[in-house]
Amino acid sequence: MTADTQGIDFERQLGCLETLVSSLEVGDLSLEESLNSFEQGIKIARDCQQALKSAEQRVELLMQQGDDLVSQPFEPDDN
Repeated sequence: MTADTQGIDFERQLGCLETLVSSLEVGDLSLEESLNSFEQGIKIARDCQQALKSAEQRVELLMQQGDDLVSQPFEPDDN
């Protein structure tokens, strides 16, 4: 799977999550439908979080030193 494919899947999942949240906010769902949507939303949110974590682990910063590019592991700010 390429980075582009993963990006498309992430965007699609995020869109599904936004749709679920919108339907829950409207309040027209039955209790059972709301619970099912909530469970599905939690699963999608976890999948998205895992995709972001995986992407973060693969990210490398490229720093130019003279004419050479040097690769360094990505270290997120803990701010």
